[in-house]
Amino acid sequence: MTVVDASGQIIGRLASGLAKRLLYGEEITVVNAEKALITGSKAWLTAEFRHRRDVGSQRRGPYYPKRADRILHRAIRGMIPYQEPRGRAAMKRLRVYVDVPAALKDKPLERPPAPVIKSAKYFTLQQIAERLGGAA
Repeated sequence: MTVVDASGQIIGRLASGLAKRLLYGEEITVVNAEKALITGSKAWLTAEFRHRRDVGSQRRGPYYPKRADRILHRAIRGMIPYQEPRGRAAMKRLRVYVDVPAALKDKPLERPPAPVIKSAKYFTLQQIAERLGGAA
């Protein structure tokens, strides 16, 4: 099992790399999901995530999460063929946590090299979750 630290990572780049590793059969646990970054202006990001939450209906969906760990989980799911058997098996090998759980505190964390952010416009998933009304 690999424990990956999402602190300072851009979620799209992190999600695509993790999705590929999951499809190859690796079991991955992501910690510190609330510290992952998403680039864009604060007004646009807030409007985009609110729209994702509001589209559809309560009965039929699509259901978009409010919590930071579930937002990252959903981003990874979007890069996996989750409706096919190999995609379902890959998603079962993924765990995402907001903080570092007590059971994983002694395990070594894999810290992918953080990309250089060329823009001053970015948000953490914790800030987005708070604006959507979810817990961090």
